[in-house]
Amino acid sequence: MRRRPTTATFAALTALAVLTAAFATGCGSDEDDKPDPLRGQQWGLDALNMPDAWSRSKGDDTVIAVVDTGADLDHPDLKGRLVDGYDFVDNDAEPKDLNGHGTHVSGIAAAHTDDGIGVAGGAPGARIMPVRVLGADGSGTDANITKGIVWAADHGADVINLSLGESGLMARLLKGGILNQAITHANGKGAVVVAAAGNDSTALQPYKVDTPVLVVNAADRTGVPASFTNFGAQNAVTAPGVDILSTLPTYTTKETLKNLSGYGKLSGTSMASPYVSAVAALLHQQGLAPDAIMQTIRDTAANPQKLVKLGLGNVDAAAAVKAAQNK
Repeated sequence: MRRRPTTATFAALTALAVLTAAFATGCGSDEDDKPDPLRGQQWGLDALNMPDAWSRSKGDDTVIAVVDTGADLDHPDLKGRLVDGYDFVDNDAEPKDLNGHGTHVSGIAAAHTDDGIGVAGGAPGARIMPVRVLGADGSGTDANITKGIVWAADHGADVINLSLGESGLMARLLKGGILNQAITHANGKGAVVVAAAGNDSTALQPYKVDTPVLVVNAADRTGVPASFTNFGAQNAVTAPGVDILSTLPTYTTKETLKNLSGYGKLSGTSMASPYVSAVAALLHQQGLAPDAIMQTIRDTAANPQKLVKLGLGNVDAAAAVKAAQNK
């Protein structure tokens, strides 16, 4: 079984990645408290109330494993934020991103923040563990993804992000297949697993109901469900997933042929998931265990209109960290 990243209109990812009036690497240094020049375009951070949450937690001493296409290991907004990872595609210790998707996901979760360069990450104090399980074309096998999840959990990941999935009939039949066992293993090791819902605009339970995973749907900047988002997963939540600005490889890959600025906008539940992984990192710093982290995020999500496609609702980082502080 082969899976792909859950980025909307995957074949058109290159076009989505072209920045509109946002080619900026800044002239920053390693000093703190220098505004990120592209921060004003990151509407998702504000929708999640991330800045308010950072007053209580920034995800310090937390490792987020991005099980994906790898990462641009020398990207100025990621370098220094990475811990050792692994490449299960080439079977080596250099999980270099040859696609672009994993780099984008990594930046959403934990890019350098307030360093005067590029964008801000959702968990400014967290580290990224790049685990490459998807190839240059963006696809990968369940066997490699399973290995990646288990490896990440066994090597100290506190949060594991899965911005990937299967679609169509096989997704309905398999409900995650052998990935369910890997996710359960990770949970037992103390890691929170956060997974994208998928982009087929359909009701889908992507994993078995009893698998300890937090599934994430996507919303647009008005807080309503994105047109492409899947929905219906047990206890799913929702996060921003439309026109999300983040890091991209600074070198040529299949998906950066027309954009080597190092930054771009993508849409998909792939983008929503790492935002929630970032919130999980904030709660991890506050001392919550995996199940308590997932429950706190769910309990503080908001869906006043009871929109089915929002699941339990839009995630509120500030409400989640406040609730965690009171536990």
